[in-house]
Amino acid sequence: MEPWPTKVIKNWDDCTPEEKKLFIKQVEIFAAYEAYNDYEIGRVIQAVEDMGKLDNTLIIYINGDNGTSAEGGPLGTPNEVAFFNGVNMMPVDVQMKWYDVWGTEQTYNHMSAGWSWAFDTPFTWFKQNASRLGGIGQCMCISWPGHIKDVGGLREQFMHVIDVVPTLLEVCGIPAPGTVDGIKQAPIEGTSFAYTFDEKNAKAPSKHTTQYFEMFGQWALYHEGWLLSTKVNRAPWEVMGASNPDPLNNQVLELYDLDKDFSQSQNLADKNPDKVKAMKKMFIEEAKKYQVFPMDASVGARIVAPRPNITAGRTEFVYTKPMVGLPQGDSPMLLDASYTITADIEVPEGGAEGMILTSGGRFAGYGFYLLKGKPVFLWNLIDLKRIKWEGPDALAPGKHTLEFDFKYDGLGLGTLAFNNMSGLGRPGTGALKVDGKEVQTITLPHTLPMILQWDESFDIGSDTLTGVNDADYKPPFTFTGKLNKLTIKVDRPQLSPEDIKKLENTEATAVDGQPIHHLQGGPQ
Repeated sequence: MEPWPTKVIKNWDDCTPEEKKLFIKQVEIFAAYEAYNDYEIGRVIQAVEDMGKLDNTLIIYINGDNGTSAEGGPLGTPNEVAFFNGVNMMPVDVQMKWYDVWGTEQTYNHMSAGWSWAFDTPFTWFKQNASRLGGIGQCMCISWPGHIKDVGGLREQFMHVIDVVPTLLEVCGIPAPGTVDGIKQAPIEGTSFAYTFDEKNAKAPSKHTTQYFEMFGQWALYHEGWLLSTKVNRAPWEVMGASNPDPLNNQVLELYDLDKDFSQSQNLADKNPDKVKAMKKMFIEEAKKYQVFPMDASVGARIVAPRPNITAGRTEFVYTKPMVGLPQGDSPMLLDASYTITADIEVPEGGAEGMILTSGGRFAGYGFYLLKGKPVFLWNLIDLKRIKWEGPDALAPGKHTLEFDFKYDGLGLGTLAFNNMSGLGRPGTGALKVDGKEVQTITLPHTLPMILQWDESFDIGSDTLTGVNDADYKPPFTFTGKLNKLTIKVDRPQLSPEDIKKLENTEATAVDGQPIHHLQGGPQ
C-alpha cells in the first residue's frame, strides 16, 4: 500500500478532538446510508424471489460510481453546493453547527476525504482522478442463479461499465440495433463479459483489452494488463485554480504492470520508456476515436461555461403567469453579472404574501417575495449567510412595481478565456425599490461565483422543494396577489481592450504550484 497522503490529508492522530468528533459523525452517516442502500436493494431482490423469478433474473450490482468521492475536501462539508462554489475548507467549528442534524434534510453533507482515501484502499486517490484505480476501480457482484453455477467464484478479468450492455444483449440473444427510428446507430462500445459466467473461463484472459480514461485533464490507458497514467496534479476539491493548458503533454506519465502490481505502487515508466511512448500514442488514437479532444483540464470554468440552451444570447426574459420546475440550466443565469428584476403585481384587499420568483433552495439561491406584506429580496450564500433586502412597510391594496437592481463589480465570465477566474464571485451592490423609490441598498463583498443548488428549480409564483430561508417561510409559499408581469434583464460584463491586455500579461499559478502563462480559447 502507498503511504498516507500527508501533503493533502492529515494523519488521524494529528486531528484535534473536535475534528475527530466531526469526522466520526460524517462517516457514521455515510455508513448508515450504505446500510440503508443495501437494505433497499435487498428488498428489490426479495420481491423478485417472491415472484418466483430469481433463477431467471440477471442481477449486476456495481457499488458506487467510480471511486469514493472526495468533494467534501479534507474537512468534509455540510453543503456540497459550497464545494462547487470554491468553499472547500469550511472550518470545523462552523460545520459543528450542523452536527446534530448531519444527514437530515438540513444538510447536503459530504464526509472528509480522509475517509474516501481509506475506503479506496488498497488503491489511491478518488473519484475524479481518472488516472488512479482509486478513481476508477469498482466492486461488482453478479447473480444469475439458474445459469451461473460457480456461486461465490472470483473473476479478475479487466472489465468496464460499457461492457454491461453488450453482456445483456448476448445473454438475451438480442442483436444491437443498426437503426432506431430510421437513424443509423453508432456501434455499441464495450465487450461482453458473459464468457466469465462459465467456471472453465475463470482464469481466461480478458476480452476487453484496451480502455482509455479521462476526466478534467487527468487520463490513463489500460492495455493488456498495463496501465499508463498521468501523475495526479489536482485533488478533487481544488476547483478554482488555473487549469493545465496542455493536459495531453504537460504531464508526468507513470506506468504500471497491473498483473503484478494490483494497486499501482511500482511506477515502471523510467524502466520502460518505449512502452510509455507506444501507449501514449495508443491513448491518442483512442481519444480521437471517442471524441475526447479537445481535452480540457478546467473544473470551475467548465461548471460556469455557457452551454447551448434556450437562454443563449438572450438578455431579457418576460413571464406573465406562475411557472415552476424550470431547470437551472434553462433559466436566466444571474451570477457574475449585473441584472434587474422587475415585478408588476396587484395586492388584493387584506394584503398579500408569497413567492414571486426564486431559484435554488436551502443550500444556495435567491428569492423575491412578500413577507407579511413587505417586499423582500434575499440571497442565500451557500447556507452560511443570508443577505436580506426588505421594505419597511406592507404593501397597500392595489398595483405596485417591485424592483431589485444589482450592479456587479467584476469582469465576469470573460476572464475564463484567459485561464483566469478573477472575474467570478466579485462584489456587487443591490438596491430594492418599491414603486420607483429605493428602500434599501446593500453591498455584498462576495457573490456566488459558479452555481446555485442544481437540484432545485427556477420557480415563479410559488417555491418547490426547499426554501431559500426557512426562518421566513415554508414552501410552497404560493403568491396570494396577482402577478401581471415579471421581467429579468441581465447585463453581462464585457472585457475592454485594457482588461484583455492585463489578462494576457497575468501569470496564473496552477493548483500544483507551477506557473501558467497561457491564453486558451475558453472551456470546450
